[in-house]
Amino acid sequence: MGKKTRKEREEKRESYASQRSKQKRKSILIASAVFAGVAVIVGWSVLGFFNLDSSAPGSPPGAGVLGDEHEHASFLVILHGDTFDFSSPAFQIKNSWIHFEGQDGTTIHRHSTGVTLGYLFETLAIGLNDECFAFEGTDGERSFCTNEDYSLKFYVNHQPVTSITDLVFEDQDRILVSYGGEEQTQIDEQLARLDAQPILG
Repeated sequence: MGKKTRKEREEKRESYASQRSKQKRKSILIASAVFAGVAVIVGWSVLGFFNLDSSAPGSPPGAGVLGDEHEHASFLVILHGDTFDFSSPAFQIKNSWIHFEGQDGTTIHRHSTGVTLGYLFETLAIGLNDECFAFEGTDGERSFCTNEDYSLKFYVNHQPVTSITDLVFEDQDRILVSYGGEEQTQIDEQLARLDAQPILG
């Protein structure tokens, strides 16, 4: 009788040890699979981040690889003599490809080849074309459009241009957008203000 009981106990112990061993192997396999899955996801994300190009979702049309350039331009918008303020949080780092940053509203940072100023304004929810500069103000949409009394004017490095939406600026460029009925002397004063702005990098 004692031998039988001892034998049963040994069989139970062996069965229990076998079950514990199987359960432990199963847990290790599950943990390994989870870790492998996490590693694949992290690796894929890192690879995607470093290889962002024009085919990446949300990238600007015609852009190169994110980070292949880091160019800076000085920017000034004057509407009826008032400076438009891009230093507010509403206009800071809305996109990784091209943006204002550091509560500075005068230096544009471009982080890839082929990114236009038109794309910057899209990310800022500002309508800009060769005739109008439009944005959402506290009292609704404000539009500054060329008409018989006032005109929207663009200058790149003191040279008048018809539009800046397709412009991919070069490092240290200075860009002025001016709206109103200014004479050339007033435009020259605005260009002098633009020249005096530091370009932060």
